Amino acid sequence: MASKWNIILFAGLAEKLGTRAVSLEWEADRMTAGELKRRLAEKYSEHADLLSVCFVARNQTFAPDGMTIEAGDELALLPPVSGGSGVEDHSSTSGDSEEFKRYSITDAVLTPSSVLSRVYHPDHGAAIAFVGTTREWTKGQKTVTLEYEAYVPMAEKALAQIGDEITARWPGTLTAIDHRIGTVGIGEISVVIAVSSAHRADAYDASRYAIERLKQIVPIWKKEVYEDGTEWKGHQLGPWDPTVAPDAPSTKPEGGKL
Repeated sequence: MASKWNIILFAGLAEKLGTRAVSLEWEADRMTAGELKRRLAEKYSEHADLLSVCFVARNQTFAPDGMTIEAGDELALLPPVSGGSGVEDHSSTSGDSEEFKRYSITDAVLTPSSVLSRVYHPDHGAAIAFVGTTREWTKGQKTVTLEYEAYVPMAEKALAQIGDEITARWPGTLTAIDHRIGTVGIGEISVVIAVSSAHRADAYDASRYAIERLKQIVPIWKKEVYEDGTEWKGHQLGPWDPTVAPDAPSTKPEGGKL
């Protein structure tokens, strides 16, 4: 008996395939993530190059090509992500709702002071905010707006993961991150990363770490809307492999533009 496989699609991949989800029937009820990608590449051969650099997400977690997945899993295919510059959901994976409010994907206008307020601590002598905004010109090309899209529940979990990594590297440091989705106009804020620590050096280092990790592992995509067209921007940091630990080398193929 054939099993139905439902796969959610995002960003440039969804545009190229002309759908936000595909539902396919195969005899197998389980296979590896790599096999799923191979079958999709056979069906959508004109997009095989893009499919080859995508990652499968299984139940809102990145699934390496060798991982076994099942037809009943929540499956998504994620093209190379682009962070940098969310509908707000403060439910927590850990049960600590107050903790999870420090990490949010939202379609609301972002306010740096609101994000900073979540990391103030009486024992911390430094609190800083990185604010990413939409710039008008990039490499001689004029941007009209940016459009951000996210796999929201997985993105919020990834933001919380970044906070956990920062706490492990800089003990005692507090982090809060809000990222906006939807249309973000010129000069508007797309991301705010707030960090507090006992000493300013740790706060600066942790903030820089947070934005780079956001670009590596958080499923958020950015469409550049120009005066004469649009373009989805993929991963901007070279080979894209969100399953590789921080600072570890990667052998995945280039992500690049979608």
